[in-house]
Formats: sequence, C-alpha cells, structure tokens
Amino acid sequence: GRADLERRVIRAIGDPDRRFAEDKLRILRAIRFATVLGFSIDAATSEAIRRSAPDILQVSWERIAMEMEKILVAPRRAEGLEMIRGHGLLEPLFPECARMIGTPQPPEYHPEGDVWTHTMLALRALERPPFVVALAVLLHDVGKPATIEFADRIRFNGHDKAGARIADEICERMRLSREQRDAV
Repeated sequence: GRADLERRVIRAIGDPDRRFAEDKLRILRAIRFATVLGFSIDAATSEAIRRSAPDILQVSWERIAMEMEKILVAPRRAEGLEMIRGHGLLEPLFPECARMIGTPQPPEYHPEGDVWTHTMLALRALERPPFVVALAVLLHDVGKPATIEFADRIRFNGHDKAGARIADEICERMRLSREQRDAV
C-alpha cells in the first residue's frame, strides 16, 4: 500500500474482480480516488473496472450521486469524466452524455470540436464550483445530440429546452433534491 501511495497509484487489494464483485460501488470509487488525489489506476484494476462497468447500475443512484458529486467538485473533474468514459462507465450511467461524443458543432463557432470536447473544456475552466454548478456545466449542452440539424450549417434549434428536460431526468434519476434539480 505504501509503495502504491508513493507512486500515486490506485490498486485494488488482491484480485480486483473479486473486490468489485463484493461491492459494486468500488468500481466508481476507484475513479473518484484517482480524480481527487491525482493518482493513476493500476492496469489490472483498470481492466477489472472495464469488465465490471455494466454492474455499476446495481448500485443505488443515491450512492452513485455521492461519488459523482466528489468527482465533479474535484479540480481534475474533466479528467475524472474522461476516466469514467474510458472505463466504459459513461454509457451505463449517463447515456445522454455519451451521445455528446462525436456530435459535431459548427467549426466557425466551436473550433475545439464535438460537444463532448467543448463540455470537458468548460468543466476545466471552472474554479471550485459547487456540485450543482459543475453538474449544470456537464449537462449544459446535453440537448444538442437530440436536436442536431444540418441546414446552412450545423444547428441545434431548441437544444436549451431539450437539454433542460434531459438534465431534469438525469437529476431525478440521481435522486437529487428538488432544490438541486431546479438549480441545475
């Protein structure tokens, strides 16, 4: 354990598949620790997270929301979301956000690229945000994939209203309070 701490590595004790089978929340908790502490994840642990990713939905949404809050308020929040994505957790947890990946934007207004890249840049720009602000930034363009049109240029007519509806559904799924849902 001390050697891992010195090397700044998150590693499951013993067999990582067994550890994640014992407590499915550990799948997301490993990513939270890596995000908050600025650690990497051991290769065997990382592979076990990928294999266990579909099991994350066996965890209550209240517990998932607690871990997501800690990830989203951490200084490396965008890196944490990229770890969630890279470990196969984005699709089961937030399929609406997964659809942002590859959704193009007009290059004259968004030279950074797709909606996901834009959102990660916005998350990186935050300084010590409260949870609802960070979650709102994550979800601010979640309506774009559902409203994309190719006319004279790429357009997202009504993405604000679609995004508000989708964000509210996600907040309800996460069992957030009415006050948090309204703020997001």
